[in-house]
Amino acid sequence: MTHPDPSTTPDPASAPGSVAASGSVATPGSAPAPGSATEAADDRRAVTGKRRIAFAVYVADAGELPGLRALLRSLALSDPTLCEDVVVLHPGLPDDAFDAARRLHPRLIPRPAGGRDDVFRLDGYDTVVALTPAMVVLGRLDALLGLRTGVAAVPRPGPDGAPDPRGGLPDDGLMVIQRQDLGPAGPTAKDVPEGLLVPLDSRADFRARRLHDDLPVPEGVVVLNFAGVPAAPAGLAPARAARDRFELGDEEFRAAYLALPGAKHPDLLLHLALPYPGRPRPPIDLVRQLAEIHRGRGRHDEAVALLGEAVADRPDLPRCHETLGVCLMALSRYEEAETHLLLATASPDFAPRAFGQLARLAWLLGRTEDARGYALAGLEADPTDANCRAWYARTTQLAAASRKPVSARPDEQLAHVALFADGEENAGDKVLPEAVRACFTSDTGPEAWHQQHAHLLVDDASLERLNARRAVIVGGGGLFLPDTAPNGNSGWQWNIPDDVLARITAPLAVFAVGYNVFDGQRYRRERFAASLRALVERSAFFGLRNHGSVARVRELLPASLRERVRYQPCPTTVARHLDPRLDEPGPREDTVLINCAYDRAGLRFGHDYGHFLAEMAAAVRAVSASAEVRYAAHMPADERFVDDLRREHGLRLPVEPLYLLSNDGIRDLYRRTRLVIGMRGHAGMIPFGCGTPVVSLVSHPKLAYFLADIDRPDWGVSVHERDLGARLAERALAVLADHPAAVADVHDRQQRLWSVTRDNLARLRELTGLPDPFGDPGAGPVVPVPRPAAEDHVTRPRDRA
Repeated sequence: MTHPDPSTTPDPASAPGSVAASGSVATPGSAPAPGSATEAADDRRAVTGKRRIAFAVYVADAGELPGLRALLRSLALSDPTLCEDVVVLHPGLPDDAFDAARRLHPRLIPRPAGGRDDVFRLDGYDTVVALTPAMVVLGRLDALLGLRTGVAAVPRPGPDGAPDPRGGLPDDGLMVIQRQDLGPAGPTAKDVPEGLLVPLDSRADFRARRLHDDLPVPEGVVVLNFAGVPAAPAGLAPARAARDRFELGDEEFRAAYLALPGAKHPDLLLHLALPYPGRPRPPIDLVRQLAEIHRGRGRHDEAVALLGEAVADRPDLPRCHETLGVCLMALSRYEEAETHLLLATASPDFAPRAFGQLARLAWLLGRTEDARGYALAGLEADPTDANCRAWYARTTQLAAASRKPVSARPDEQLAHVALFADGEENAGDKVLPEAVRACFTSDTGPEAWHQQHAHLLVDDASLERLNARRAVIVGGGGLFLPDTAPNGNSGWQWNIPDDVLARITAPLAVFAVGYNVFDGQRYRRERFAASLRALVERSAFFGLRNHGSVARVRELLPASLRERVRYQPCPTTVARHLDPRLDEPGPREDTVLINCAYDRAGLRFGHDYGHFLAEMAAAVRAVSASAEVRYAAHMPADERFVDDLRREHGLRLPVEPLYLLSNDGIRDLYRRTRLVIGMRGHAGMIPFGCGTPVVSLVSHPKLAYFLADIDRPDWGVSVHERDLGARLAERALAVLADHPAAVADVHDRQQRLWSVTRDNLARLRELTGLPDPFGDPGAGPVVPVPRPAAEDHVTRPRDRA
């Protein structure tokens, strides 16, 4: 049975990770020193528990280098979506001996070694796939990369060449080594304890010498091993033909890889496609693919350079014009972007997508009516286009809201810069802005607050509106993220140029913002770091929502500014203190809610999605004996978990679509359940704030950062944890068995966060000049309840058939 593997999607190469020996999620560790490479993948594997995987090849002398090159070509051509480090162990060969191999693979790492047994002691990796120059890869390696225990290998061959289970490990065969199962010194291939041996099917490492008398290579062979085969063997013609497919010159190899159908790993594709071979014009589809890779990594200027040359005098390339327009928009070159997107609308096939991007562009610039017109044009081209329909609904609502009078004077209001979700967007992003406002005023509506979406360009007109307010509050949420609505003005989600930021005269406070870069994510730090420095210098208060974010942001600041970065918990985590209704005793349903996230799935799961899904199925079955398990979807894409769980493991979960609920409905649902097991940050913070116990599925550093802040790292389990199902079920059942104690623990942890928040709000009252909405700190919450939200769209969960 197969399973969908997010690691094969064209995400940027994920930074690998390790699981602590205890299996618990580690608290934040030390970070790379300032001044390190500005585009290196963000490495937080000690926090997320993500496995770091490498191939290791021992080359005994220069005579084996041609075999290494054939192995590298076979690896790329047989599994084009795979690109992990290839560590080449050698006895001291000169560095330039590996230049030819470097042309074949972007992540080749030569390392001196005493012998092949050094594969057992390869520092910095959790899983090591040991190969030899006598091998070629004929098939995908997913099954091998999914192994999680011991040392896996095909047993040593007997006299007839067939594997003999009594023979132990061969010293010239494939091995899949899990470093955590070995001692620090590491064994040799001959003395690996029998209890650690995991036998593999012979097709995982098939001996070519078994194919005498010109027998064909059996179907399904993954690795063909020529160990012990003479240089000019007789009777092995089919086996030699299989190997000879990979004896290619560099240009032949590049052409063969680029001609492969389907997905390719971004690192490999860039490495083998650039620089272009000497020909007049590269294929336009290849140019666009490379531009999309650059775009996905935030290298929009490189994407623009590629596409700009390719589409010159070519208005007949709508798909390229659309990509070019989006990349120009990300550089804040809005006029040029609009021109290319309009060119893309000439094609009926691309018009709806291009009109959707034009609607977003016009909205970014504050041209609401133009945005509505573009969205309508997209719907005329394709009435089913969901993006255009969403933009049409949003801009229609904005136009209606702008016509509603507000009686408050601007200088009586606060300005709020945040990501304001609507429609079927992330439920957490809907709850969060209201929680931020409730920290400052009892009225969280338009009379007390002027709303400025963070993605909107701050031009002179919007700057004037901000400066007219009592103060400007920026936050909360993970706004320090480079690839959500990228812009060339700041490098993070608030679209404000430095010179405009410098002209803000109203008091400015950054409140509960998070550093949300993913483990393994690559981004350019220069523009972000410069904007960050200007923001910290300009802010009267700068508070980040977890100590992990505080540490990461301080790394990017000069020493003179680091101490200005403070800790301010996310307001959703203290919701009981902001809304007295949530502190009232109420009945709880006998349910457990699960939430998962799928944005940037390759960065979240790496090669472990199948393992994660199987372990979650085991946990669901175990917990279902004590409570009804339901699924809490923060956005429609989250429901993939339910579909995959049903298809792969025959389990059905009723779905609670939180993205269709009001803020009160979301909080009420989380307040009424007994436990929430969540992967999204706010699938942990919102229920915690409502007084509900949580267990976090850690696939992003921010979840571990929050648990470290409340001194409960054991409330988190890495999605890469080997015994995820058992540990999750154990933790969940313990909460259910003594639920009052678990709730009391949540209340105790929450009180600490409330104390920090009250102290920060006291400082901020000096900034805003507003009264304390909570009265005496020792008297408990007295703020009136937030204004009622609209009625929920959904009143009961739906089953996924």
